[in-house]
Amino acid sequence: MDKLKMQTLDGVQNNIDKIAALFPNCITEKVDEKGQLVHSIDFDKLRQELSSEIAEGREERYQFTWPNKKKAILLANSPINATLRPCREESVDFDNTQNLYIEGDNLDVLKCLRETYLGKVKMIYIDPPYNTGNDFVYDDDFAESTSEYLANSGQYDEQGNRLVANTESNGRFHTDWLNMIYPRLKVARDLLTEDGVIFISIDDNEVVNLKEICNEIFGSSNFVSQIVWEQGRKSMAAQIAINHEYCLIYCKNRIENIKNDSLKSNHNWSDKKEGLEQIYNEYENLKNIYGSDYNAIEKGIKAFYKSLSDDNPAKRQSQYKCVDSKGLYFPGDIAQGTGNGGRFEILHPITRRPCKLPKGGWRFGESKLPELLRENRIHFGEDETKVPCLKRYLKETEYEVASSVFYKDGRGASKRLQVLFDNSIFDFPKDEEIIKRFVAYVTSYNDSNEPIIVLDFFSGSATTAHAVMKLNAEVGGNRKFIMVQLPEKTELNSEAYKAGYKTICDIGKERIRRAGKKIKEELAVKQHDERITTRQKELTLDIGFRVLKLDSSNMENVYYSPVEYSQQELFAKTENVKSDRTGEDLLFQVMLELGATLDSKIEQIEIKGKAIYNVANNYLVACFDNEIDDSVVTTIAKMQPQYAVFRDSSMTDDSTATNFEQIFKTYSPNTVTKVL
Repeated sequence: MDKLKMQTLDGVQNNIDKIAALFPNCITEKVDEKGQLVHSIDFDKLRQELSSEIAEGREERYQFTWPNKKKAILLANSPINATLRPCREESVDFDNTQNLYIEGDNLDVLKCLRETYLGKVKMIYIDPPYNTGNDFVYDDDFAESTSEYLANSGQYDEQGNRLVANTESNGRFHTDWLNMIYPRLKVARDLLTEDGVIFISIDDNEVVNLKEICNEIFGSSNFVSQIVWEQGRKSMAAQIAINHEYCLIYCKNRIENIKNDSLKSNHNWSDKKEGLEQIYNEYENLKNIYGSDYNAIEKGIKAFYKSLSDDNPAKRQSQYKCVDSKGLYFPGDIAQGTGNGGRFEILHPITRRPCKLPKGGWRFGESKLPELLRENRIHFGEDETKVPCLKRYLKETEYEVASSVFYKDGRGASKRLQVLFDNSIFDFPKDEEIIKRFVAYVTSYNDSNEPIIVLDFFSGSATTAHAVMKLNAEVGGNRKFIMVQLPEKTELNSEAYKAGYKTICDIGKERIRRAGKKIKEELAVKQHDERITTRQKELTLDIGFRVLKLDSSNMENVYYSPVEYSQQELFAKTENVKSDRTGEDLLFQVMLELGATLDSKIEQIEIKGKAIYNVANNYLVACFDNEIDDSVVTTIAKMQPQYAVFRDSSMTDDSTATNFEQIFKTYSPNTVTKVL
């Protein structure tokens, strides 16, 4: 039992704990005069977190730092005037899907998402540039001048040359990469649920620096593992061929993750053993031949294991060679490892004499024995001279704790993507089977339909979206994906460009379309199989996605800074909204502003020729048309939304403007009304 503290709350420590939860990078560790580890606040770092300018402070101390680190922190916290514009024509099942595909600079997109998706993303997987000397990295406007930038850049986007080549000859080789990744991870942390997890693929070039950054942003106590993936690709090397890469895993709050897993997880942080299907097929064949002759089945299953090659994964389960009415099992140790186990008699079922007692005693109490005997869970030897064993059934031990090292040939993913597209259009895609495994590690709530958001803001060919759809089809659940990708141009002489894919985003969106269609077709075939469960038969699969594109704000600059304009200029600007923006453009910016997620259900109705948007069943109702009258306002008020939004120019009629507040006070006094 935990002891009562029997003292009042330490106010200072409580404040430090609160700051640690918000800014783990601002907490330092030291040993006090009693030899105890204590936490204190790095006020220089905290000052920078709370400042909109570069804060001054001590520079020479033990810390992980690099040129422009303070600017990277400032960049993570600085606001932007940007929005996400919907693109129906490139979407799939726009009105019903809960998946998102967002085009644009991922730092700006993350900032757009931060407020609405604060604490809502269960898992993030990213595969950022590895900084091999051949990669492009995002240039966030402080690393070099515009002229240098334009001269070095080989890529362009709609916001102006955001990608630059980062070659090993660059004197800022590591610095530029660190300044790119740091602010993105800082913003990404805010999006994670309290028990959320981030997976980051990386190789030897930056793994050490990346771990230092993650220790600072997420806290070293929230480090889970550094997974090593052996891919089997042999490379030419003067000394040692590098055929592995890493995946760093951090929780936002590891204690919270472990606690929640213990409450509701089925198989979190575990892998299903390989080769099971082959074993079960052989077992069923033997059952069909020998019926309930368990000795004959055991002989057959032993012969089956013996016939397997050493590299066959099914052979690793060869200890499961005993059979009873419940299936395959192996006789496990029944002794108490500490040596303090129970010491009582267990009678052999045939000789009726007490069985040999294990040296450490029985691992269960005497009161448990009747239940184990009744359920036939004890494996007895031929007589009482053999120590009994506990039966461990293969069906009950199909999962094992995930390993920090695993092998999967990296060439398979390229081949499968090539088959999907009938062409080789993307080099070195991530393996959807491995990403599916990572997603399953933290989202294995198969008996729940609670929505689980999986985010990838270096989406590339959209492997993560493919993995999420595939996992949903296999085990059920309500996982949703958010993919974010800069529209990098494909090379003019590449197979992708020749096939019509002008940007990486074009490849990613098409992959989701093709993979979704294929997965749904395979699921339909499986659902006609009588052997599958009712749950599998009733699975519905969301293979759609809403496409959104990062753009400048829908509002004119005067909307944000009217003091910068003269009175004459203000009178000349009669409209706050940019002329090329639609009602749906405005709606999505308002949704982000008011906390409606971008996958929310949107219904559009027409009242007296005016378009009315109803978001998430009356959470938000908006009308952006001009010259609306009392009847339109009254209809919206009677819907009793939580928020009602109009354009400033909507109520040009004086009587409508006068009656507006009274109408809502009469029909929906709790509605929060806003105007653009």
